[in-house]
Amino acid sequence: MLPDFQAHTFCVQIGVDFGASMEGNGGAQIDGKVLQTFQKSFVQVQNILDHNRVLINEINQNHESKIPDNLSRNVSLIRELNNNIKKVVDLYSDLSSNFSRSIDVNSSEGDSRSDGKGLQKRTRPG
Repeated sequence: MLPDFQAHTFCVQIGVDFGASMEGNGGAQIDGKVLQTFQKSFVQVQNILDHNRVLINEINQNHESKIPDNLSRNVSLIRELNNNIKKVVDLYSDLSSNFSRSIDVNSSEGDSRSDGKGLQKRTRPG
């Protein structure tokens, strides 16, 4: 399981500090709900990876035993392992999309000035 401090450390390393402004992003805030979603996804990924470690150990033990029933069981264990890997890929894909979307939303919010006038393009005289 991914402890809170590891999820927090990861988010800080990728430039997302819980509740703090992001540097280089016009001071935009990352929504707490977005951070909760990230943390939930990281915990799900870690739980699946932990379970995969158990599956791999069992697969290895079954293989080493060379007992026919154990070897037959490996077929279902390997299927489960493959399905878990697909789940992890999907979770990371969702995380990537959610992160990109939150950065896009926050950077577009950072395009407006605090005086409410927003950023205006300069036009060159003709």
